Amino acid sequence: MLPLLVGRALRAFADGYVAVLLPVYLLALGFDTWQVGFLSSATLLGTAATTLAVGAWGHRFQHRRLLLAAALLMALTGFAFAAQSAFWPLLLIAFFGTLNPSSGDVSLFVPLEHARLAEAAHGEARTALFARYSLLGSLFAALGALAVAWPDRLVLMAGLDRLDALRAMFALYGLQGGLVWLLYRRLPALHGDKSPPPQPLGPSRAVVLKLAALFSVDSFAGGLAVNSLLALWLFKRFDLSLAAAGSFFFWAGLLTATSQLAAPRLARRIGLLNTMVFTHIPANLCLIGAALSPGLETAIGLLLLRSLLSQMDVPARGAFVMSVVTPQERAAAASFTAVPRSLASAVSPTLGGVLIAAGWLDVPLVACGALKIAYDLTLWVAFRRFSARF
Repeated sequence: MLPLLVGRALRAFADGYVAVLLPVYLLALGFDTWQVGFLSSATLLGTAATTLAVGAWGHRFQHRRLLLAAALLMALTGFAFAAQSAFWPLLLIAFFGTLNPSSGDVSLFVPLEHARLAEAAHGEARTALFARYSLLGSLFAALGALAVAWPDRLVLMAGLDRLDALRAMFALYGLQGGLVWLLYRRLPALHGDKSPPPQPLGPSRAVVLKLAALFSVDSFAGGLAVNSLLALWLFKRFDLSLAAAGSFFFWAGLLTATSQLAAPRLARRIGLLNTMVFTHIPANLCLIGAALSPGLETAIGLLLLRSLLSQMDVPARGAFVMSVVTPQERAAAASFTAVPRSLASAVSPTLGGVLIAAGWLDVPLVACGALKIAYDLTLWVAFRRFSARF
């Protein structure tokens, strides 16, 4: 599992700075705020399409080959995005590529990696493995957020034009995709002779579809406050500098990484479902409070507290999905719960960008928090019968 975990760390580092630099780069190219939201939506919509393809047909191919193809696509995405300036080519690259405006776990890689993680451990050990996976993602996304200061340093130290310095960061994203490809070449075949072959959804279809519907509500809400839009909100609402935004996202990511260490222990005490729900609700109350805060200090404090709580559900959610399906259905279940999340989150950044452009800066964050609380309560009511088992 080491190549997989190191690859996750590299991808998270890249996502950490891309999520913040994406709106900066697009605004530097002369695009409007609504176009920034539209391009963010395109990245998520394309991810949904490729993830759906993995769920529908991925069981016909070796997961190692699919992971290698995804890593190659990441490399091509970075180099192509750095080379283009026009809206329509960038839109196509955003749709077919791997850029992640959320720096979270919405990615073509996720269902493939989750299937491998589920094969590697069982029971509480599986939850702990998912927590390490999420911990690395959060920690290196936080470190990646610090890298948003690199373009300004390149301008000062190397005399580059600021736009060229921003392009260099997307070229770096492409290089990291190449490194991930080299790492994934070391992965062994997923299934041995004694392991059941992967299959499309069957006995667990009803449970997976119900989870997918609920996850889509959560992701639609999350799309209103993806990191790219949250950075845009901070720039517009408080005139925050790029370096200060990078520092904020670093500490937010570090708090998120710290929370991943507590998630397995909390899940052992109160169960996977309760961990997902009862850490999420306070986090979303903090988001609403931050949106309504009159000053920067209060807003930052509430957003940091939100970061400490909001992602504790991630390892619990992955382990929960893997626990309620048969081993043969795990890859399909991971894909079919990820696809609605990607589709739903693909719509809302455009809406959030339009609202911010219209001057309704706080509405996306308030709506995000309220919808997520509704999701949490509905999830707990619908699946509380599983809480005694997991």
